[in-house]
Formats: sequence, C-alpha cells, structure tokens
Amino acid sequence: MRCAPLTHSKTCYTSSLILGLGVSPMRRREFIALLSSSAVAWPLAARTQQAGKLPTIGVLWHAANAEEEGPYFNALADGFRALGYAEGRNITFEHRFPNEIPEQFKSMAAELVSLNVNVLVGVGDRSAGYLRNATWTIPLVFVLVPDPVESKLVHSFAQPGGNATGASNYSSAVIGRRLQLLKDIIPGLSRVAQLVNPNAQMSRLHIESTRAAAATLGFSHQTFEARSLDELEPAFDAMASAGMQAVTVNTSEGIPFQGRAIIAKLALARRLALCAFSRETFEAGALMSYGVDQVANVRRASVYVDKILKGAKPTELPVEGPTKFEFLLNLKIAKALGIRVPPDVPTIADEVIE
Repeated sequence: MRCAPLTHSKTCYTSSLILGLGVSPMRRREFIALLSSSAVAWPLAARTQQAGKLPTIGVLWHAANAEEEGPYFNALADGFRALGYAEGRNITFEHRFPNEIPEQFKSMAAELVSLNVNVLVGVGDRSAGYLRNATWTIPLVFVLVPDPVESKLVHSFAQPGGNATGASNYSSAVIGRRLQLLKDIIPGLSRVAQLVNPNAQMSRLHIESTRAAAATLGFSHQTFEARSLDELEPAFDAMASAGMQAVTVNTSEGIPFQGRAIIAKLALARRLALCAFSRETFEAGALMSYGVDQVANVRRASVYVDKILKGAKPTELPVEGPTKFEFLLNLKIAKALGIRVPPDVPTIADEVIE
C-alpha cells in the first residue's frame, strides 16, 4: 500500500493501522474505539465543513414572512453576525414562515428535518413544539417559549435532557407586575379584558396567571378570544359592549404579535387602554408595556447554536430564564384616552413617549 505523506492523508494512515500493520488485535480494537469516540467529540461545524458543506441552521418562525417577524428576524441575524458568522461564507440558513397555520407548522417542521440541517431553531412555543415532534435527534434551540417544561421540550431548566434547550421568556411575576403598573397609571381601573388565542398552548397559563393577579388587585377580569386576525374586531366589539376599561395581551407569538398594529387601532378606537407585553407590541400603539426584552431573548438563540456547532450537546446547556425587563409608557396615548397619569409613574418607566 502506498500513501501520501502523513500530513496530507490521515485516512490512509488510519487504514494502515486498522488493517493491522504492526498492531495487535487487542490494540486494534482499542484504536477503533478511540477513533469512534473522537468522531463524536469532533465539533459539528468542523465535521460539516470538512465534508465540503457549510453548517445549515433550520429556523421555524411563526408569522408569514421576515417582514412580519420584524425585530425578531433582525435580532437573530445580528446575533450570528456578532459571533462572526456570515451567510454563505461559514453558515447557511433555511427559514420557514408558517403564518400561524397549524398545518404549515407541521409540514414545515418536517421539511426542515428532512433537509438534515445541523441545528434547528424554534421561535415561539408552537414552532419549537412542532420541531420537537418532528425529531428527537437533531439539536433544537428554542426562544420565546414561556414554559419549556410544561411544553415538554425539556425535563428541567438545569438539566434539559434530550435534544432541546434554549431561552424562556416567562416569569411568574411578570403578569402581576404588569397589571399593578396598569393600575398605577389608571387609579380607578376596575374592569380588565384579556385577549387570548385559545388554540395557543400557553393560553391556559396566561389566563390563570392574569386571573390570579386581577383578583389580588381587585379587578374584574374577563377573557375574549380571537383565533385569527379576522376575529379581532368582533372580540374588541365584545369588550366594549361588556364595559371593559383596559385590555391586556400576553404572548410573543400568534395573533397578539402578528396583529399588533390592528390590535392597537381597535383598542384606541374603542377607548380601551392597551397593556402590551414587549417593546414591539408597545410601539404599535399601546398605552404601556411591561415584560421581557424579547429581542434579546431571540438573539440568545445564536449563542446556543454557536456552542452546539462547536461540540456542545443540548443536554449540557441549561435553559436560560429572563433577566431583563422593560416598563414603557406612552403619554400621547394616555392623553388620547383621557387618562391623567399620576406624575410619579413616568419617573419609574424605562422609556416614556411624551
């Protein structure tokens, strides 16, 4: 057997050893075992690039396109750029946008898995759930998921287990604090509506948390449902008919995010104080927002993916909980609604629109 110099042909050198040139059967078995373990430990990105293929990341969103995903789509791209990744140079992406349609979540998740991507990213609870159902082997990173344990994505925050890990965007204290701030802004508030999509998996958690917080604060609380954008206007008409004074939305995916501009217009037209959950929904025209920095949450996906491409396993990467929260207040909307905000409230806001 003739081989190229060792520095140019590891394959030929390895083959000679395995064939038994000067190696005992016992040593041969030890060598094969060592070689197998080395292949597993070799970083995923290195193995992929060695094979002449760039690492491919499959991303399942929830809205209809990149424009609707807006700041979240940009946040994910920014996160990868900050870590030195460039599309087409050392990484590629496969993006899918299911437009909140359950059948498309399922088919697009299966499509991404069939492409045999290196890592999957699920943006939102439903996206992550469909990806998890589609594969138990490809590493899965999730973001914007309120309760990954309840959603059965992981066993626990500290020890995820399986093929999934990521960043949660929910804290049990958020909804209570949000309603307390709303009461501070409107001291006479007594009737609060909650807009929910009953098809969303985490609706029950949000409803229960809101009901408990409302009872503590002395509010009358009522839920109103919208399963699609077409059901938003009837839901807001029902709120107005029921004498609601304010409305809260709680989730970063589905109808409350996709229809954030419509929701803001409907609330203002019916003189309902809109309490949002993020900067993105606040900027659409809400009175206030209190919640997790969702953009930062999405950006964290790139950090997890980077670690996995460099050899880490999802089960070795604990799930992160939210650490940064924002209170945003729009005094222009308050004026339009005839709300006199107590002077001490703006002083504690992270940002105020005058």
